[in-house]
Parts: sequence; structure tokens; C-alpha cells
Amino acid sequence: MAADIFKLLSRSTKLSKSTGQPQVPSQKFPSSGEPAHPQIFGHSTSEDTTLATETAYNPPKIGRKRKRGQAAPVEDELPAELDFFGAGGTTDNIANGRDKARLEREQDQRALKNVGTVNGDEKPQEEMDEDKRRRILREHKVKITVLEEWKIPEPLKPQERKSKKKRKHKEEEELLKAAKKKAKIQLYPQPLLSFRELRPRYNISRRLAENIEEQGYAVPTEVQMAALPLLLERDDGQTPDILSVAPTGSGKTLAFLIPVMDGIMHLRKGSSVEIQERDGEDGPLAIIVAPTKELASQIVNEGRKLAKGTGIKVTLMKKGMELIVRSQSKTNGSIRVPHDLNQNNNEEADDDSDDEGETERQSSVGTRVKSHVLVSTPLTLVHALSAAPSLPTIHYLVLDEADVLLDPLFRDQTLSIWNTCSSPHLRVSLWSATMGSNIEALTRNTIAERHSMNAETDRTPLLRLVVGLRDTALPTIHHKLIYSANEQGKLLALRQLLRPTVPSTSKDSLTSPSASLRPPFLVFTQTIPRALALAAEIQHSIPPSAGGELRVACLHADMSDTKRDDVMTRFRKGEVWVLVTTDLLARGVDFRGINGVVNYDIPTSAAGYIHRVGRTGRAGREGGVAVTLYAEEDLPFLKPIANVVAASEKARGADGGAEGVQEWLLNALPTPSKREKKMLKKRGVEARRPGMESGKGGGKVRISTKSGFERKMEHRRRDAVNARRRKEREQAGEDESGFDGFDD
Repeated sequence: MAADIFKLLSRSTKLSKSTGQPQVPSQKFPSSGEPAHPQIFGHSTSEDTTLATETAYNPPKIGRKRKRGQAAPVEDELPAELDFFGAGGTTDNIANGRDKARLEREQDQRALKNVGTVNGDEKPQEEMDEDKRRRILREHKVKITVLEEWKIPEPLKPQERKSKKKRKHKEEEELLKAAKKKAKIQLYPQPLLSFRELRPRYNISRRLAENIEEQGYAVPTEVQMAALPLLLERDDGQTPDILSVAPTGSGKTLAFLIPVMDGIMHLRKGSSVEIQERDGEDGPLAIIVAPTKELASQIVNEGRKLAKGTGIKVTLMKKGMELIVRSQSKTNGSIRVPHDLNQNNNEEADDDSDDEGETERQSSVGTRVKSHVLVSTPLTLVHALSAAPSLPTIHYLVLDEADVLLDPLFRDQTLSIWNTCSSPHLRVSLWSATMGSNIEALTRNTIAERHSMNAETDRTPLLRLVVGLRDTALPTIHHKLIYSANEQGKLLALRQLLRPTVPSTSKDSLTSPSASLRPPFLVFTQTIPRALALAAEIQHSIPPSAGGELRVACLHADMSDTKRDDVMTRFRKGEVWVLVTTDLLARGVDFRGINGVVNYDIPTSAAGYIHRVGRTGRAGREGGVAVTLYAEEDLPFLKPIANVVAASEKARGADGGAEGVQEWLLNALPTPSKREKKMLKKRGVEARRPGMESGKGGGKVRISTKSGFERKMEHRRRDAVNARRRKEREQAGEDESGFDGFDD
């Protein structure tokens, strides 16, 4: 074959057709479109998982025309006389030049073999050996530990057992802790590499599998690939309780919704008599608890998408709803749940599942809730369950953002809901991006108490699933700490981010010191009055040609549900660019297109910072920016946040610099005491609490650009107007009191 020298010379040229210059990749933003990969760790290092994910997104097609995402066709092999950089056709040259093409062909063949279908369902992958499972899970930084086993742990060895007379109590405790640590066992289940494996491997409902595919889910994230095999495996008839710690935006909602939906559908296959014999009476089968209304509403929306056409009803609990109602026909005060779980008419069930009117009102009894899955905030559900001594029908209890729900603020309400679920078949799962050791200990103690009080309770293991490093921010986010000295400096820095005076044209313009944040983005404050004041100050920072004050909105807990829903809808539609809020939106709410987060006031804890900045860079999206403005009042509490930023930058491979945390700053910041951390988490920065701004020195933390003289004149004018109105009312009152009535 004659060699074509021009073909050889044109092989390595990748010039733009218009300018003739090498193409520069465009800047990435979280709002620029769908992520290249939903996983955070490991997808660039594991050959097996890379092949599976690429196949799931773009299955290879056989044809002459090259498709998007398909591997490039193998070019003709070079003759020996034109291989100038090789060894003249030797074996080494062949290995260096042709092994890559051969490897690509072998991968394509393996992909076609693995993605084959049987009756429309994907073939389950072959059973992996333990070494392969361990390697894949470690590459994705997934660790699964058994915290509580089915059987009682073995006693200590004789050599470890010493006489109490010869050792102190402290040594005994250390020995017991070491024994418990040895008793913990790590599990390596076969990871789920594609959602198409759910039906052939775990026998989930075909309709549920179709709903998952309809929503565009193809490749599971780390928490999904590890949690779903644990919660769907029913070979022994039991599924474990799980405590999951995964980064923000990693798909925890889908990880607990799919097992709940699948479990309910398996329960509904049995007869109504079976369910009544097992549980005592009819009622809902699952409860999902979330700390905020916004997060609960989001879970309901995702649940209804998965439950479409399955007959499963997902209900958002609101004020005035009563789950348990008293029977009118009985006078002894007995309690019943007016809901038939096992509906024989599938068409009627499908119609009811899509119907928004999921409640029936009765004038004499109250509001009946007909649902299989209840999603609610703690206080609302406690009020709805006030008439119920127990709920024996609940099989699944899910605590989303469990560290907040088991915090002292919600702990009593959450535990009362937990204790109300009296079914011996109850399965509990806790999910959050941050989980302290106190939450883990409380969970273990609560489960142990249930086992001791009811001998019929299933002895299922408690598993701990950790993705990545615990209590760390996402490595895909760029963090910036900006010192602003005082409140006026904060306001100027925020306006500089809105309308920069120095343009930036660098590739990483979002992370350069003089760059602006590309909307949409969130701004977090400590209190509601500060959020209102900040929104009023920056509403004119956006030019009228771009929408002006309509592009800025404020969201807080004092607003009505209707106004909160309206603001959230406008923000998701893109009508609002800058949303000023409190920690109300710091947890769980999914904004996939958020380009940045601004901490106008520092969060009250390191966990609060992780959840705040986790509103951007979700589902593996890159380019998100987290800007934290700190003043002189924040310096005593900044070190925990700086440590989180340093750990995130280290995981991302950055060495600090302008957008990171430099070593001298970590060494210079003071370390807050436990008491200071506790008071900060409980009350925030004391100077920014409501009512403190009006005291002595309160002007330093007031959000305003007006000078003291201007504010003084405004107060004088306001006082004069109030005095005049008060005088007019007094005069009107004197005229009325001077009337003596009509003379006889």
C-alpha cells in the first residue's frame, strides 16, 4: 500500500477551521448543562466503572457513521518507513503504536457483551470476586462498616480478660473500646454500575424501572451504587438499618426513595388479611422526615415521579391534616386509620396516584390522609400523630438530614415519631452529609432499646456507609475567603461580585480575585432582619436593563407558604438571579444550576458551611464557587471553616493560593473553645443578633450604606411625622369627649 505523507502530517493537527488556532475548552459552570458524570470520585481511575458509565450514557453503536460519544474509528496502521518516531517496525514499536487501538476494540466488545438485553432488560453483570468489589469501592471512596451484627459479639479472649483487682476502671474501658473496634466488620457488596441492572438483579417492579429510566437516570452515584444493593437485597428476607454519610448533591434522595417504593410494592402484593395479621390494622407504610418544608416538598416531587403508575401515593403533610381519626361508630375512643392499602382495582389506584386531591375532608372528624408514604417536617407530623399511641403499619422510617433532626432542636420530636412506629419489621435509615459520633451513638442506643423492649423485633444489622471523607466539602467547588474588615466592607465586596469594576478574561475567571459571580447564586445571612436589610440594599445593584430589582429576592421562615413557594418557583425558572436567605435553604434543597454561594455571614459551624456551599457543584458539576466574607467579629470562629476549606482544596489537588487557604492563615487564626463553638451554634455571632444593632456599637454590624448623619435626620423626620399624627389623634379625641349630648 502506498504511503500518504500528507495523511501522516495531518494526523496531529487539531486547529480551528475559523482561526487556525488550537481550540480552548470553554469555561465550565454548574449551570452550563448536564454533568459529564454524576459521580464525584473514582470515575477517572477505574477501568471497569469508566466502561460501565460510558456505556450507560452512550451505548456503542455499530455503523460506518461515527456517533457522539462513540470511540473514534481506528486509523490505518503506519508502514514501517513512515514511522519516524518508532523503532522501524520492531515489536516495541507495535506495542507502543497499536496496543491502544487494540485495547479500544476489546473494550467495545466487552461493552456490547455487558449491555446485551434480555426481554428489554439489561443482563446482570457477572458476580465479582471480593478483590474486584473491594477495588471498585475503594476507588470510589466508599466504606461500609457493620456497627451492630445479628449475633451477640464474641466475648474477650482469655489473655485480654484480666482481673478487675489488677487494673483500673479506665484501662477496662479502653479494653472494651478496643474489643468493639475489632468487632466492626467491613462489607464489600457488589456495586451497582447501571440502573438497568435493578430489575434483572433485584427484581424491582417493571413500572418503577421504567420511571427511573424516564427520569434520565443511567449511572448511579457513589452512595447509590453502594446503598441500593444493601437495601434491595432480600435473599435472607431482611434488609439492614443504615446510617449513610455522603457529600451534598450525591443523590441520597434517590438512594432511599427507590428501596422504599420497591418495598411498598412487595408489601402490597400480599393480601389484606396478611397485612392485618402482621401489623394489626391498615395505615401508611413509610414516613420520611425532613427539617424544612422546602426539602419535604422536594422529596414529595421526586417520590411522585417514581410512583407514577404504580398506585403508590406520596403525601406532603400540612397543617390541619390528621393521619389518625377517631371512629364515629365507636364510643370507647378507639382509633383507626381509614385507608385501604391493598387496592384490587389497579386502574383506580393509578388514577388516585396522579390525583393531587389526596385528602378527604369531613366536617365532624377532620382531614383524612390517604397515603402510603408520608413526607413531613417533625412538628407537623407530631401534631398529626397526637391522637395515635402507636403506628404499627410503618415499615420504613427515613430521616433526611438526620444530624439536624437528632440535634437538640428537633430531637424530642424526632424520637417521638420514631417511638410511635411500633412495627417489629421497622427499617430505619438516616441520611446526611455530616454526621457526628453523638448521632451515631444515639442511633445505636435507640435501636438497642427497641430490641430490648420488644423481643419480636427483627435483629437486623446497623450499617454505616461513608462516601469520601466525613465532614468535608465537595472537592469540585472553588473556595474563597475574603477579609472585609467591617460591615461596610462586606457590602462593598458583595457589590463588587455583582458588578465588577475590573474585567477578567482568564480561563478561571470565576475564581480570580477581581471576578464576579455568574448568576444565579445564593447569599446566606445569620438572621431574618439581616436578610431583609441586605436584599433591600442590593436590589438596585443590578442594572434596570437586566431586570433590576426583580432579579433579587429574599426567602425566610417568617414568610407564608404561598410566598415561599412563589419565590422558589421564580428562582428555579431563572426569573430571580440573587436569592438572599437564611439557613432555611442550607440543607437538602437541590439547585443544580447554582453557580455560586456567598456566605455574607459566616455559618455557625463547620457542618453548616459544608451544607451551605453544597448548594452548588451538585451531581458532579464543576465550576461552583463558594465565597465567604468575614469581618473582625468573625475571626475567633473562622478556623473550623478554614480547616474545611483546606481539606477540600487538598482533596481537589490545589495548593492553596488566592482561592484557597494559605498556611499562615491557618496558623494565625485562634482556635475556638468548646464553649465558644456551642454558643456560636446556638446563638450565632452575638453582635449580629436581633436587637444588638440598636445598642452601643451596633452601627458596626448594621447593613446600610447611609452615614450616621443621614440616618439621624431620617429618624428626626420620622419622629416629627409620628408626633404630628399623635397630636391630631389627641385633638380629635378631645373634641369627641367635649360633647355633652343634646339639651332637653
